[in-house]
Amino acid sequence: MSGMRVIEPGVLSLFQDQGRFGNHSLGLTQGGPLDAFAFECANRLVRNAPNATALEISIGRLEIECEVETTLAVTGAAMPLIINGQTKAAWRSHRVRSGDRLALGHTKKGCRCYLAVTHGFVAKKFFGSASTVLREGLGRALRAGDIMGCSASEDEGGLALPMKEIPSYGDEVCLRVISGYQHNLFRDTARGIFFGSEYRVTNQCDRMGCRLEGSSVESTCPNLLSEGVSLGAIQIPPDGQPIVLLNDFQTIGGYPKIGSVLSCDLAQLAQCNPGARVRFESISIGDAQEILRKVKARMESIQLKVSE
Repeated sequence: MSGMRVIEPGVLSLFQDQGRFGNHSLGLTQGGPLDAFAFECANRLVRNAPNATALEISIGRLEIECEVETTLAVTGAAMPLIINGQTKAAWRSHRVRSGDRLALGHTKKGCRCYLAVTHGFVAKKFFGSASTVLREGLGRALRAGDIMGCSASEDEGGLALPMKEIPSYGDEVCLRVISGYQHNLFRDTARGIFFGSEYRVTNQCDRMGCRLEGSSVESTCPNLLSEGVSLGAIQIPPDGQPIVLLNDFQTIGGYPKIGSVLSCDLAQLAQCNPGARVRFESISIGDAQEILRKVKARMESIQLKVSE
């Protein structure tokens, strides 16, 4: 199979599509891109369908050699993009030919970026999805010498996301939270501490979840019978330090949940490096629905431009 040969796989590089759904009863989580906006933009820049398989690169240091002529785009975290020794801009598409070399440097802002190619990468699907979930043994991380299969394309590229639409990844985020049915397991004082405090992202942060550090939040029932959990759920373990569940979250859990982070805010957390500051803001279900409606409308209204 032809495509792109991996010279250096980077810290952690995984195939992802939009995710794996409808398998929680089997204990399988959804997976998918941690930064859904960057993932979708990468595919749009190379004129792919929304669910085309792309590559999620954490931290950086990926190096590949092209064996086909195609168009690619890199979006997400600020990882220096170098093609044949020349620095290229992210958030726009580039034409590459057989023998060209692409390298991604160490991230400067954010944690994860996305590499998409026209027609998408060819990756084995498990339960209807190519999303890699290492904990469940569905797929694996790239290794040196791997061939990332992709087909040749005549698309000339040259598309770019308008500058005003490119997100800024920082070290301070505010995450909007919808209270769940277990909010009554937290007294008013505990909820006041949670929403009034600043937390720090710890080193214990991966695709499964992000453990935070800060003011302790006490629950009136620190241990519950295990039950289904969801993307974005905020678990409070006995030590009172919040854990926000991300795409590779376990399907059941027994810690009380003070609420759930709005889905469109999770990318901000997933792009945070250890030490980043996190605050929480309470919103209603009605607020959440309106915000998501506006986010969807904004995405649909984005018009890619021809890059200069």
